[in-house]
Amino acid sequence: MVSLTPLQYRADPAADLARVEKALREAAKTDDDFLTEVASHLIPAGGKRLRPAFLIASALSLDVEGDKAESLTEEMVRGGVAVELVHLGSLYHDDVMDEAETRRGIEAVNHRWGNLTAILAGDFLLAKASELAASLGTEVAELLAATIGRLCEGQVRELQLIYDVTRNEEQYLQAISGKTAALYATSCRIGGIVGGAERAVIDQLTEFGHAYGMAFQVVDDILDLVATDEELGKPSGNDLREGVYTLPVIRMIASGDPVRELLGNPLDEETRVRARAAVVGGPEIATSVATAQSFVDKALSTLQDLPATTGVQGMRDAATNLLSALNR
Repeated sequence: MVSLTPLQYRADPAADLARVEKALREAAKTDDDFLTEVASHLIPAGGKRLRPAFLIASALSLDVEGDKAESLTEEMVRGGVAVELVHLGSLYHDDVMDEAETRRGIEAVNHRWGNLTAILAGDFLLAKASELAASLGTEVAELLAATIGRLCEGQVRELQLIYDVTRNEEQYLQAISGKTAALYATSCRIGGIVGGAERAVIDQLTEFGHAYGMAFQVVDDILDLVATDEELGKPSGNDLREGVYTLPVIRMIASGDPVRELLGNPLDEETRVRARAAVVGGPEIATSVATAQSFVDKALSTLQDLPATTGVQGMRDAATNLLSALNR
């Protein structure tokens, strides 16, 4: 699997995320054993837990003694669990829409238990996230609720343009702003709120999260095309197969390239391989990497006047190293 550089925001971030992991497992438990099994299914499969890590780094961004274990408060842990539950719930729903068979190397919930169960379990995870957010105050509760709405809007924007060869860059950027960047922005914003930062700093952290999330999704979409099946854990060019035309493909179509003639409908295996090879061989991969770098630069610029704490430095390093996944 292609992996991104872990977020190192203090000496031992693994200890912080271990607390989040324990609380995450507890949050997925219910009085119903079956629902607990389904809701917990993806948690042991791992995941980078980037959203909780950014929340904690943001919360500790002004903490000059950030290496102290007691710096991590219960509010930060609950916030981290809340944003990760939203992410997990969205994955359950995504897998239903994609008719996925696997997720994180194990059988997808929808494939094992059916679509109805997967949808309800995803709804349960979102409800638990909202419950935790409410415990952190009205502002956080409203923020997370609005973010869930943005995730849905972003996904709908993408669904409306499946197999649409006229999809343009503006539509693509609007979709990823909702379905990916919004949750990164919210993770950083909640971190600033529970960390007691001033409003101006909270806004800076939010801008960082959004820009990072935009770069993250562009990089992820490029990896879907350039990485191998083994690195991805699924067939490369899967977005092409599903009719989701991402930035390099959109730009290649706009250039008048004959790859457009291969697209617009479900692809058989041979056509998927041909279309992917055409995109990978074109200049649009490089221009899309440049776009990802521009979002990274924007993210870094938002942190310029913040103190060089371990939290801030960890966020800077994560953004700086984001594109390194494309060089492996």
